[in-house]
Amino acid sequence: MSNEIKAVVLAAGKGTRLQTEGITLPKVMRLAAGRPLLSYVLDALSFLPREDIILVVGYQKQDVLEAYPDYPAAEQAEQLGTGHAVQCAAGELAGFEGHVLVCCGDMPLMKRETYESLVRTHLEQGNLCTLLSGRSEEELPYGRIIRDGAGNFARIVEDKDCTPEEKAVRELNAGVYLFRAPELLECLGQLRCDNAQKEYYLTDVPALLLAKGGRVGVCDSCTPVEMLGVNTPAQLAEVERLLSR
Repeated sequence: MSNEIKAVVLAAGKGTRLQTEGITLPKVMRLAAGRPLLSYVLDALSFLPREDIILVVGYQKQDVLEAYPDYPAAEQAEQLGTGHAVQCAAGELAGFEGHVLVCCGDMPLMKRETYESLVRTHLEQGNLCTLLSGRSEEELPYGRIIRDGAGNFARIVEDKDCTPEEKAVRELNAGVYLFRAPELLECLGQLRCDNAQKEYYLTDVPALLLAKGGRVGVCDSCTPVEMLGVNTPAQLAEVERLLSR
């Protein structure tokens, strides 16, 4: 098994709720503590060569490409979900036999050590997919990691779809994944958009792999703070406060 790693950073979003006071930058280019959100993510991924970090760009892509010209990029012209975003990067992954780290460009508090912990767990366990999770006693709107009776990964349930029992689960999906590339690319072609949003969800891939008998693991080393993403002015202010501290 190849231990080579490439990263796909989702950075195509418009960030509609952030576009206040006439600011029209792509979400990942919004500033926190004087730097774009994306710059913090790329710093945390600096254990990988730049040529192995693929930026999925979309809204006002030129702003991102001009700021980070040393990184390969793929375009997601229309935002049709996280699964679709990774599909857009498939050309950059063609023929790659290693592993693909998928993360978000609007999560600037994620630490390098946490990404490395995910990689280590994935390779040591020989998984086809490893999800990053964290535990929080707060009521956060994240998907829940559901495990079977033996403590193994069973499925992800989105917050809005949780039963009361699932809502009580404290282990949350951080939205960061590591996949073996060939199996990821195969499953991307099997995603369906038969949901209310008509989008292709990356969260469906672990279930597809599991259904085929593949090994799916969980690395639970993420903290609640690291999971914070930026979708609103209030979240941007909170992230800026934490970064400044």
